[in-house]
Amino acid sequence: MIKYDIFIDESCHLMDDYSKSVMAIGYIKVPRDDYHRIKLELNDIKLRHKTPMEIKWGKISESRLSLYIALIDYFFMNPIEFRCILVKYKERLDHDQFNQGSHDNFYYKLIYHLLNNPFVNPIGNQYRTFLDIKDTRGRDKIRKINEIFENKFYGKSPFIHFQHIRSEESVLLQLADLFIGAVTYKTRVLHESSIKNKIIEYLEEKSGYVLDESTEPWETKFNIFDHQPKKK
Repeated sequence: MIKYDIFIDESCHLMDDYSKSVMAIGYIKVPRDDYHRIKLELNDIKLRHKTPMEIKWGKISESRLSLYIALIDYFFMNPIEFRCILVKYKERLDHDQFNQGSHDNFYYKLIYHLLNNPFVNPIGNQYRTFLDIKDTRGRDKIRKINEIFENKFYGKSPFIHFQHIRSEESVLLQLADLFIGAVTYKTRVLHESSIKNKIIEYLEEKSGYVLDESTEPWETKFNIFDHQPKKK
């Protein structure tokens, strides 16, 4: 059995913002035995590039391109995995028909399908999961997510721990934010930022995938699932 730590972040997740018809939720996963080494080395990369502050896709700087390239290179050279669910045409989501009228229920489904994939998260392993704090209802959401997985696995869920943490305190969450931001930016067909376009091109080159399409479901290193709701 291998023990992992999973760090989950979201992008464009507010359902009432239909100006952004794309949303994504995804994670960075590391073996627990390697977590402290990876955290220290990622933070060291930030310090070498004179970037002690939080890395966020929304605050990408042209002057720090070498930092983003170094982070991407480090990801592909180490036992770190990325997976995300990309939701296109967010305005088509029909919560009344499929989610008991609740965006929260859709959020729980996304978490469930993000994690419960036997190709990338085999049941024989064990997982601790850390989510970026998004609102004041975090404790209730954590309780519900844990309940869903305990019911699914009859009280023996491999996802043994759920906890909210702050992204400014976790370089792994910041890496998740960088990758998810790139996926949603490419999918929204935005081209005005040359630095963001360069990051996307480099990620696609290193991963071998285009960021606005699904990868193979069994892809473990860099996995994207493209979800497109039916037209109403």
